[in-house]
Amino acid sequence: MAYVVTSGCVDKKYQECVASCPVEAFREAATYLVIDPDECIDCGACVDDCPVDAIFEEFDVPAEENEWIERNEKEAVDLPLAEGDSPVLG
Repeated sequence: MAYVVTSGCVDKKYQECVASCPVEAFREAATYLVIDPDECIDCGACVDDCPVDAIFEEFDVPAEENEWIERNEKEAVDLPLAEGDSPVLG
């Protein structure tokens, strides 16, 4: 099970989680991040580093955030790697 970035990241896009990811699983949209489930190794290193608590294991995503499971999976393939040094939006 991959980790999932949820709506808590929208308009925030903090980079602490990106820096803690050992495999470059984060992808960067204009106003939020997603995790590529094909790259995520399920280590959980990013969870505690997310200052807005927007990252969950796929099976722990709150029901109201379930759309983000699919968004992470579908959007990750077309987005560039998050570099960890982009300006913070929030």
